[in-house]
Order: sequence, then C-alpha cells, then structure tokens
Amino acid sequence: MQGIVTKSTGSWYQVQTLDGQRYDCRIKGKFRIKGLTTTNPVAVGDKVDFDLEPEQQQGVINKLYERKNYIIRKSINLSKQAQIIAANLDQAFLVVTLASPRTSLGFIDRFLVTAEAYDIPASLIFNKLDMFSDEGLEILAEYKSIYQNLGYPCHEVSALKGTNIPHLITLLKDKITLFSGHSGVGKSSLMNAILPDLDIRTMEVSEWSDKGMHTTTFAEMYDLPGGGSIIDTPGIRELGVIDIEKQELSHFFPEMRDRMHSCRFHNCRHINEPGCAVLDALENGEIEPSRYESYLSIYNGNDTRS
Repeated sequence: MQGIVTKSTGSWYQVQTLDGQRYDCRIKGKFRIKGLTTTNPVAVGDKVDFDLEPEQQQGVINKLYERKNYIIRKSINLSKQAQIIAANLDQAFLVVTLASPRTSLGFIDRFLVTAEAYDIPASLIFNKLDMFSDEGLEILAEYKSIYQNLGYPCHEVSALKGTNIPHLITLLKDKITLFSGHSGVGKSSLMNAILPDLDIRTMEVSEWSDKGMHTTTFAEMYDLPGGGSIIDTPGIRELGVIDIEKQELSHFFPEMRDRMHSCRFHNCRHINEPGCAVLDALENGEIEPSRYESYLSIYNGNDTRS
C-alpha cells in the first residue's frame, strides 16, 4: 500500500492512502538522506509504501520515496544530529511576532536560508496584528521593508480577530504548506481560524520568560476543504542551519546571489576580500546590516536563537 505520512509522534507514523484511509504505522529498517543522521528518519509529507500486519489495522513502512525537498534543522543539543521538520512542500510560512514572544531577524534569516537551500518558496506571516502599538506598527513596516524588497511575501493577520484570514486561506488553496515559528507566535490559533472544526489546543505565552510554551508536540498534516494541506509543527526555539557548505551560503541570500559574480575573486567569502561586490553594496546601504550579520553568524557556525 502507498500513502503520505500525515502525523509523526516519533515512534509511530500515521499514513493516509489515496482513498483517504489512515493507518498507524511503524518503520522497518533505517532510512537515511545524504548520510545525515536524523532524529526522525520519516517526516510528515513523506511518500511511503507500507504493508499491513496480519489481522491488524497497523502497518510497517518499508519504503521511503525520494523527497522533492524538505525543511531541516540542526538539533541544538545534539550537534551531530538533525531533525526533518517536514517534506515535499509547495511553500513554507514562517509565523512571526514582534513581541510576546519576539521573533528575531536572525531567526527569520535562518529559516529563509534553509527554505532557499531546498528551493521552497517562503512567506512571512505577521500575526497578532491586534496587539500592535503605533511603535509596533513602525517596527512591522521596517521588517516588511527588509523582506519584501528581497522578494519574500509578507502578510499581516490576527488569528484572534480573524483579520485577513480569508486572504490567508486563498494562499493555501491546492498547496502543501508548512507552518513554522517559535512557540507562542499563534500557529495553533491560526490553524483554528483556518479550520474552526479542529479546535487545536492553545496556551498563553509564559509571562516570566516571554517565550511560548509548546502546545503542538508533534507535526501533523491537515487537509483543507477547498484543496491542499497545511502542516502544523512544534514550536522551534532555535534553528540551527545544517547541510549547507560555507562556500554555498551566499547563494541562499538573494541580495548576495545577485552580486556575487561581480566580485573580483570567484571564491570570494564576502568577509574581507578586496573588490567584493557584496561588501560594497553593504557599505552603500544596498544590503541590510541585519542580513549581513546573519550571514556572518551562520558562516561562523553560531547556533543561536537570535
């Protein structure tokens, strides 16, 4: 039998067949990608073959099909391991909040770099619009200016008030979309606004830490009534970039990619080389300092939330 993995709890996987039937399955053997050691060999969105066990409604996954793409993160506490967040995506939405909790520019950049590396179109969804002060709206305009100028769509929503939710639903139609972000940014509230019948559990942001508390404990795919699917994922505190060579990194920053062939040296690192078109653009204000700081941070292997 063949199907798509719609839920991953770590030890068991839910697989949905083409006719809509869902089966709990476990894995047989080991599945590896590019020699990476991952904490989850099978991810939500994966296409698999499985056999039903005799006289049971449970299956054993015996084949993992090649992925067209995936979003992966380094496990911060297990530096040699990685976690595949989801696979076979048409697009990825990063849910961003400017406070309670704050999503840093560095975190956004790490997510976008990962999406670029695996050729996944990414958008930023600015949630909790109902909480923005005048100052917050100014910061929002600054954030949007940075990323819209780079070609990343930015959308403002309020899951609480329902603001722009119909617009968001039109963006999801007939696509497999990953929802990601810190705990507490309102992913589950957005899911409930898009699919009211789900009633996914939500929790307040912790007052003492201003960080979200995990309410989604495993990734799960939900079908949309108008076509398409959304994948809800556990909140990410840190996003360690993995499987990107240093010499490739600048390819995944569009503003660097557009200029790198103008550098004097073909193997320019864009750090201190003479005749570097990227450094010239930075000095001329054509590249945002925050983006360049993110480049240096990732280049130097700094695994940090900020």
